[in-house]
Amino acid sequence: MSERIELAYGRIAEIPTEALAPQPFRDYFERVAGFLLSVKKDADNTKLYEDILPDRYDVSYANPDYAASKLGPDFGPILSAVYAELRGVIPSVFEGDESGTASFYELFLEIYGNFTGEELPRPETIRNIMRSYCEDYLPDFMAERVRTQVDPSDNFAVRIIMNADLTGTDYLYEFGEYISPDTIASAEYINSLPEKKVRHMAHIFAEGYRLGFIQMRIDLSKKRTVEIVYELGFERMVRYAIEEFAKMGLSPTIVRAPVRLVSKSSNRKNGYTGAIPNMQFDYDHRNDIGLFLDDEYVSKRLRAMQEAYEEVKDLAGVYAGPAVIETFGDEPFVPRKCEHAVTLSRYQQEKLTYMRNEGVKISNRYIPGDERSFTIIDFPVPAIGENYREIFDEVIKINTMDNDRYRQIQQILVDALNEGHAVRVRGANGNPTDLMVCLHELDDPETQSIFENCVADVNIPVGEVFTTPKLEGTRGTLFVSRVFLEGFEFRNLSITLDNGMITDYSCGNFADPDENRAYIEDKILFHHDTLPIGEFAIGTNTLAYVCGRKYGIEDKLPILIAEKTGPHFAMGDTCYSWSEDKPVYNPDGKEIIARDNSVSILRKTDISKAYFGCHTDITIPYSELGSIEILKRGGGTITVIENGRFVLPGTLELNIPLDEFDE
Repeated sequence: MSERIELAYGRIAEIPTEALAPQPFRDYFERVAGFLLSVKKDADNTKLYEDILPDRYDVSYANPDYAASKLGPDFGPILSAVYAELRGVIPSVFEGDESGTASFYELFLEIYGNFTGEELPRPETIRNIMRSYCEDYLPDFMAERVRTQVDPSDNFAVRIIMNADLTGTDYLYEFGEYISPDTIASAEYINSLPEKKVRHMAHIFAEGYRLGFIQMRIDLSKKRTVEIVYELGFERMVRYAIEEFAKMGLSPTIVRAPVRLVSKSSNRKNGYTGAIPNMQFDYDHRNDIGLFLDDEYVSKRLRAMQEAYEEVKDLAGVYAGPAVIETFGDEPFVPRKCEHAVTLSRYQQEKLTYMRNEGVKISNRYIPGDERSFTIIDFPVPAIGENYREIFDEVIKINTMDNDRYRQIQQILVDALNEGHAVRVRGANGNPTDLMVCLHELDDPETQSIFENCVADVNIPVGEVFTTPKLEGTRGTLFVSRVFLEGFEFRNLSITLDNGMITDYSCGNFADPDENRAYIEDKILFHHDTLPIGEFAIGTNTLAYVCGRKYGIEDKLPILIAEKTGPHFAMGDTCYSWSEDKPVYNPDGKEIIARDNSVSILRKTDISKAYFGCHTDITIPYSELGSIEILKRGGGTITVIENGRFVLPGTLELNIPLDEFDE
């Protein structure tokens, strides 16, 4: 393997001086060759990523529009996708993955060879080379991805974290990720905090994970592995969290966010990552799989995934699930339209959806949903502004609020909601939201509940009660003037529901209504024709809401916190997807029976119709909230919120942060 790399590297080194490829392609190959030659462990971090940073992206071959302008509309998008794939060589080099490094070098040389003959190749030839590269290496790529997720032995990231000198920040460059000034500032601040405070952060994080297993009545003692997902800069907290998990008998895996075309997903942060150099780059290449996606490729990928899990089935059986540290504070991303980015045909959208759903089914066979849990916690990064340190400390308070007190208050809400057959939610202050949410029926109110009393276990911080709505009869309009979903901004987002299914949608991001619909279809519907409402919740964390208003960061709060700052509605699968048959109980011992709806129950007859592989929370903030009313079975109403304030007796304490905050 070393010889293959040496030979390929030597051949690439000749390209910038031999002038074999005709113009305009010569410039492309010389520049990409220069990039490949520059990737070394001791390379300057900024130089590794400078070609895709925002100030250089407009003249980079990684930009499909620039590539099309220089190489023509036939070759430009394809060769731009090739370059985007080749950039995955960076982690291969840093991890010492010789096989991966060789595969990138040889892909580049094969494509280059096709441009050095007497005639230019056909664009289809280059597509086929990309396809062959992906299919040939699929078994290896998938096996490595799955193994790293469930096998804690000899983990690249864990080695760095546990051995790093955290008095400085030089260790950050060992990961091979993009290290921004914000990444360094995060590490410097967290490394400067008192040990007691950082250990407390780690304890709350790990304890939430443990409580999730208790809440779901899953025996954690049978598990051996926890997957930690985070953004670089939090190594000190992660090191202490690893110690906390060790007390539970768990060893960590920390997996890099996927960089290869065969393993990328819509969630860029599906693994550890540094700073994202350029969200526009990721957005422009999100559909590169469309170069060759068809039935044959889908079958091969699913087979490779099945074989990968089968090889490590014993390790998968003791995998407990992910523990995630998310970050927030970056400038919200509003994508620009890229005319020459690869797009998916309708057929390919259906194939991609099928492939994702089947992939979830495969992973659930080896890591059953009702035998694993998770936890998620959020912290700000310095990009949030000059009040970063104050906001960070405020978020620590939010993440460590009194669980027992909130449990008591939320139980009052749950008891009232259990009396209803429906809930009506209306907006205010120009928000036209008017939704009738239908609820499941209780067979035995003494032992059953419709809503879950959610404290700080799997979703930190504390602060919501939620249910799976009954689809039949759920109807109306959901509107939010501004919301951020997975880092993407939506303005004047409007969604219409009928019998719990999306029937219409629009937003105000672009001048062209069709472009707005395409944006929603891509980022909320994930190319499904429609989605059901999978969750209705009432957020109760008014302290988090006030934090957002006080520092003017409502637009930057992550969904994990934002969903606690008002009622929210999730489009897609239920909160219990793939584990609906597993009984779930509230702290008072009552079983939550609203785990299914008329779509998810189709798993009993046709599982392909039951799940959509997405769950997107959309929150209405208190400032846009008029009222929430419970329509009682047998007649009458109970008002929960009026004019953005809790009015149900026993819940008025939730208004204190709102009343004390002078807007």
